[in-house]
Amino acid sequence: MRLGVKSDIVLPPPPPGPPPPWMAKRPAGIKAFLRTFRSYDLDRARLAAFRPPVFFALGGLSNPDDYGEIAGRLARVFFPDFHLEVFPRRHHFDPPHRMEPVRLAELLQRHWEQAERSRAGRADNFSTMPRVTLESSTEEILDDLRGDR
Repeated sequence: MRLGVKSDIVLPPPPPGPPPPWMAKRPAGIKAFLRTFRSYDLDRARLAAFRPPVFFALGGLSNPDDYGEIAGRLARVFFPDFHLEVFPRRHHFDPPHRMEPVRLAELLQRHWEQAERSRAGRADNFSTMPRVTLESSTEEILDDLRGDR
């Protein structure tokens, strides 16, 4: 868990008592997940051909060297219309969909409405949303996540 958050984030201790029964299956599940990553051939050309707007919610307390890098790569390599929304007080284990569902729902609703307007050929194509462009460097994205910009 430590690798998923910024280095200064204090993670809560494990809950008291024995682990829940489903935890016994976790090592095998992780191994299966990793095997799939090694064997699956992602069709990057098909991914890069996806043109609709992409919304990416990111916890500002997540590890910027990991999740920020992912956001930067998705914006630069695959999705020309990529929109990053940072939730400053959230991280991978304290996610926006669980902790700020109303804000996330409002942002998604706005994203979908703007996507529809864009599709209809209107000029207000996501002009009010935070945006990562193809010109945004990974370092700029990481600076945003660290609060350096």
